[in-house]
Amino acid sequence: MSDDNLVRACVIPAPHDEPEVRRYSSPSMEPGSVLVRVIVSEVCGTDVHLWHGKLSGVPYPLIPGHISVGEVLNCGGDVHTVTGELVKAGDIITFLDVFGTCNACWYCLVAKASTRCPHRKVYGITVGADEYPGLSGGWAEQIYLRPGTHIIPLASNLSPEDWIGGGCGLPTAMHAVERASIKLGDRVLIQGSGPVGLSCAALALLSGAAWVGLIGAPDIRLKAAEKFGVDWTVNVEQTTLHDRHRSVLDITRGKGADITIEASGNPLAVSEALNLTRDAGRVVIVGQYTDNGDISINPHLQINKKHLEILGCWGSDFSHVYNAMECMSRFNNRIHWEDLITKAYRLEDAGEALRDVESKRVVKAIITP
Repeated sequence: MSDDNLVRACVIPAPHDEPEVRRYSSPSMEPGSVLVRVIVSEVCGTDVHLWHGKLSGVPYPLIPGHISVGEVLNCGGDVHTVTGELVKAGDIITFLDVFGTCNACWYCLVAKASTRCPHRKVYGITVGADEYPGLSGGWAEQIYLRPGTHIIPLASNLSPEDWIGGGCGLPTAMHAVERASIKLGDRVLIQGSGPVGLSCAALALLSGAAWVGLIGAPDIRLKAAEKFGVDWTVNVEQTTLHDRHRSVLDITRGKGADITIEASGNPLAVSEALNLTRDAGRVVIVGQYTDNGDISINPHLQINKKHLEILGCWGSDFSHVYNAMECMSRFNNRIHWEDLITKAYRLEDAGEALRDVESKRVVKAIITP
């Protein structure tokens, strides 16, 4: 087969290796499969972790890109969305990056926690570039969606850039805000100004919070939060723990935030969250996706005496993707997720994109194959 008939894809050969473009054959269509021409794919903080080998069980070489939008090229027979629409060539779609969830194990059926299913796999993360049938990540000209992948059409009033501006962070934030149970009038504090933290702030505002504050860095990300309508931002790199504690207490009449959502990825933020949340308040921890080390806390002073509720939050399921699409379509005239996109990169420039995301020179980076 000539190179003209092959599909270009960006591959991370091994941890710490520079990404490189390779060519692959387009797979034969299985019943229930969908072949998609990638329009745009996200460069997520998770991709930086993959590049540095910080996630276990990752099969290298790897085509990254777990959140993507594309045009349907071909279907292996009749394929339907979860709401019953027939998927057809020319449709612009996205999909849940998780597939293979068994719906038969204890976690799926009893705990109702499909994100903990041991059989789940993730496009662009846990499927190797050379694993049959191939093309399993969005940093490629095409992505092959296996049978059973949950597909959702792009809302008619959204562009691919709108959706990818929300990217992985928006469904994850939907899950975190769902866990947070924000009520009308709550004071909500967000730690972290990456895509998850920014979307948490936006969703807290849309949930009716009376006040939303955000701690993060650098200023380019804080300005994005302010553009969303966040009431208060502070640069974590230019303030002390004492400064931030004093400010939050002043704003909340000496009590602390009703709800704090940790989306920073810094373990030290967890201890600070316990201090910044009011007595009988709630803390949701969504930012600790990789193991960045231990912290010291005082269980009596920071948890038990304060009567705190602490909730972990891992990943997202299809309900969060579906509801994120509904939310973005309804509120896109108020929250402009596309504005989070700082720069687009070619497949050949994926290494530069990873470095820019890692150094926080961009709010959101995207790959346009």
